[in-house]
Amino acid sequence: MEEIEAKFLDVDVPALLKQLELLGAEEIGEYSYKRKLFDFPDGRLGKENAWVRLRDEGEKIVLTYKQRFGGADDLQHGGTNELETTVGDFTTAEKILNSLGLEEKIYKENKRVRYMLDGVEIDIDSWPLIPTYVELEGKSWEAVEAVAKKLGFDFTKHTRGSNREIYAKYGIDESAYSVLTFDRQMTS
Repeated sequence: MEEIEAKFLDVDVPALLKQLELLGAEEIGEYSYKRKLFDFPDGRLGKENAWVRLRDEGEKIVLTYKQRFGGADDLQHGGTNELETTVGDFTTAEKILNSLGLEEKIYKENKRVRYMLDGVEIDIDSWPLIPTYVELEGKSWEAVEAVAKKLGFDFTKHTRGSNREIYAKYGIDESAYSVLTFDRQMTS
């Protein structure tokens, strides 16, 4: 299924929080995510612009397969297909992936504050080494664009790029890291 999300970089977070309050957006919660990205040793998923992610969201563990449309590797690519399911245990899921021949490429952490407005999730995402950005996700592009406009974003300036592509925009090669957390950054 297509992942319908738009990201806006270089956001004035205090101004955004004020706008969310004025619009009556509902604060859903604050989250700390831990994730591992996997590929085969020969990098075949990466060559197909795809990856497997295992993410601990605190209240649930989610296993996801993602693949970018069209194979473009820039901030304006056509979007992403996403398949995901909840799994019972992070360590067991990791062992299953390893047993299938997948290996961990990177361990990452990020922090997120989530709001809801007009059926669209608004995630304020903080990552190590790069500025905080905003991700809007909804059931249709029209809904996402409408909320973006309410928040004062120029929708023509959104990105659909992956986190790796956003890091690259700031001159950071995410693939050079095996660990990328707020406390620790280790190169491969």
